[in-house]
Amino acid sequence: MLGRPGARATSDESRGASSGALDTLVLGRRVRHLRTQRGLTLDELGAAIGRAPSQVSMLENGHREPKLSLLAQIAEALDVPLAELLRAEAPSRRAALEVELERAQRGPLFSQLGLPSVKVGKSLPTDALEAIVALQHEVERLLTEHAATPEEARRANAELRARMRERDNYFPELEAHARSLLEAVGHTGGPLSQRATADIAAHLGFTLHYVPDLPHTTRTVTDLAHGRIYLPQGDRSFSDSRSPLLQALASHVLGHTEPRDYRDFLRQRVEANYLAAALMLPEDSAVASLRAAKDERHLSVEDLRDAFAVPYETAAHRFTNLATRHLDLPVHFMKVHEGGTLHKAYENDGVAFPSDPLGAIEGQPVCRQWTARVVFTLADRFSPYYQYTDTSSGTYWCTSRVQSSSQGAFSVSVGVPFAHVRWFRGRETTERSVSTCPDPSCCRQPPAVLAERWEGASWPSARPHASLLAALPVGVFPGVDTTEVYEFLDRHAPRP
Repeated sequence: MLGRPGARATSDESRGASSGALDTLVLGRRVRHLRTQRGLTLDELGAAIGRAPSQVSMLENGHREPKLSLLAQIAEALDVPLAELLRAEAPSRRAALEVELERAQRGPLFSQLGLPSVKVGKSLPTDALEAIVALQHEVERLLTEHAATPEEARRANAELRARMRERDNYFPELEAHARSLLEAVGHTGGPLSQRATADIAAHLGFTLHYVPDLPHTTRTVTDLAHGRIYLPQGDRSFSDSRSPLLQALASHVLGHTEPRDYRDFLRQRVEANYLAAALMLPEDSAVASLRAAKDERHLSVEDLRDAFAVPYETAAHRFTNLATRHLDLPVHFMKVHEGGTLHKAYENDGVAFPSDPLGAIEGQPVCRQWTARVVFTLADRFSPYYQYTDTSSGTYWCTSRVQSSSQGAFSVSVGVPFAHVRWFRGRETTERSVSTCPDPSCCRQPPAVLAERWEGASWPSARPHASLLAALPVGVFPGVDTTEVYEFLDRHAPRP
């Protein structure tokens, strides 16, 4: 699913070249090259083929794909075989550079960076053209460098989020796996008990071993050679002790192998998390519960959490899996750190998350007016909070609550566009705010009175995350100390 980002930045014209379709940029440069070789003006070539000069110019600039009959007329007017126009290579080194720059400027990477367009014409010196194209190559090289850096993670997350949006965050093949496993252990519905979770492990051929010395960089370790899964002994860092085991089992069921790259690693993690949630909140019974609540206009993430005895965040994630496919509800999900930064998010309802020029949202500051931030200002931070927010992309209703973790407090929020709020508990709230972000005057600039008093008279010492500047550890599994894992397995492996 994950190709080289440089390839994604290619325009429709350049994709056509690689797939055998007509490359309009190259074609246009060939027409221009042959026209100027023969000393013809745009007017003269246009008159010869019965077209306006502006139409010929559009064709030469790669903005129009001509019919074969028109190409035959152009070939005749230029006194060349039709095959000469259709050759795949540019007619000169200069033309090849022009085509490459045009492709770059029409791609999403260029537009996301917000750079002004460069007019690719005779007035642009060849040495400047060479330098611009070389810079484009360097940007693409840096963006596609095969290394587990924070930048790589942000790009991979953006791509994965787009894939989830395309599928409404619903993966029927993973739902089928969950249904098969639950049937195999005789689970017929309701909360998945610890015993049933252990039964799934036994059904898949694994024994469970709780140990005090699990490697620090791991949640679980699976010994595939001996059919063992090692789990932390008495670890309270997980809000649900079933989750790490089910995620380990999910990776086995899905046939995950050593990740090829960081994108593959993230894809596997999302799939394992999805399958684990689908086991704890089975599709059939969860959908039945949600449909009944919708009929009563009483949809609530809290009720879903309580019905299946899972953490609020798990219920919120699972709601996004099922809401669009089964309830016809577009939704968004956010997890925001108490410091105001976006930890992870999903949307298919048009809400505009803050993002960097490459479309990555992780670590971006969330508007102070959004429900996910306002909830931190409340005296009661652990009850659900409901709010309407008017944004540049529409009005959204959102429910949010705060949960604690070893990394600080996070708000977990689920929301829908105003048109769909009638199905939810909490729709009667009178709380409302207005967000004009990314306009800096919304919440990123301090009030004028405070700025006048304190600008230049204060110096805060920032508390950056430990991983802010560091690349992730090198290894097959990013963030995992492979040597520590292998030493752990060697200590615990059964002896002959």
